[in-house]
Amino acid sequence: MADLQDDLHTSTGAGGFGDLSVPPPAEVFPPEPYAPVSDPDDEPLTRARAVLAAHPVADGYCGLPRALGSLSWYDLELGEGSLDTDVPRLREGHVGALFWSLHLPEDTDGDRAVAAALEQLDLVRTVVRDHPEGLRLAHDAGQLIDARNCGRVAVLPGPAGAAALGDSLAVLRSLHALGLRVVTLTGASWAGEEGLTRFGEEVVREMNRLGVLADLSGAGARTVRRTLAVSRAPAVCTRSAARALRPHPANLPDDLLVELGAAGGLCMVPLTAEQTGPTVRDVADHLDHVRTVAGPRSVGLSGTYDTGAAHPLELGDAAGYPRLIAELLRRGWEESDVALLTWGNVQRVLRGAAFTARAAQLRRPPSTATVAELDD
Repeated sequence: MADLQDDLHTSTGAGGFGDLSVPPPAEVFPPEPYAPVSDPDDEPLTRARAVLAAHPVADGYCGLPRALGSLSWYDLELGEGSLDTDVPRLREGHVGALFWSLHLPEDTDGDRAVAAALEQLDLVRTVVRDHPEGLRLAHDAGQLIDARNCGRVAVLPGPAGAAALGDSLAVLRSLHALGLRVVTLTGASWAGEEGLTRFGEEVVREMNRLGVLADLSGAGARTVRRTLAVSRAPAVCTRSAARALRPHPANLPDDLLVELGAAGGLCMVPLTAEQTGPTVRDVADHLDHVRTVAGPRSVGLSGTYDTGAAHPLELGDAAGYPRLIAELLRRGWEESDVALLTWGNVQRVLRGAAFTARAAQLRRPPSTATVAELDD
């Protein structure tokens, strides 16, 4: 028995087959924290969204009223796949305000043009009223800010073609009372290739008195120059790029860009393949050029969505603005200049128009001039 105990003791003491001792615990190391591989393209896009969250896009031209007129049913708050614009995509694109174009059918003039403008204004008001959680009607810079602070997208009616006035300053005042804030100075006998007539100049003065912006996109060079000389309020080009980069008739040559900038006006570059080119970089090239020639306080954005136009790659709908702003940040744009581009310059122009209107209303009563009196 003693020999058996000695054998057991020997076999369990030296790590043999019968060794029952507990080995010392192995050294434990904590797991390495997860470090995702960073994409260098993500950083500008993240910065772009941060800038847009503070300074959303004020889009100078949207064809939504015309597009909605062809639909029997739509819901912009849930999303509308048949359109370029709806509330979810506006929020994804950080759009804070839209100028809604009041489209007039081709070759419409006189009473028919006035009626068409009234119908479009009524449609705008109806659409905004039916989408209270996403849209809010606005008429000035302060109301744009109020809408943004309430989480709504501000809708400013206009531009409307000059034919909508029916050659009457009384009609202009009535349309303004209904919300119209931008008039395009083309398509009327008093604003043509030869420039403004005497009645055309009176129209501009009355627009100044009311606070209605003059839109010079598509206008002849003489009309542009005369409007800049007559108007005391800033003028805008709601859909004009740089003709030096793309020779489209609605794009502005450098000499007019210089004059527009010197007058405190605003050139809103459209996101259309026809006017700016097929890629995001092409659009950025136009923005670079307009900023250099006209100045950083005279360049803005115009989506021109839902107008039937083809759009550059990655900018096919209203959600694409962060990609465009990211491209500008890659090019070295300061965030302060981006803030002017997206929001600040439109605010400046609207405030300038309101200031001019208050001053003009102290100096002169509503004009009663007629086209027959001044241009006959």
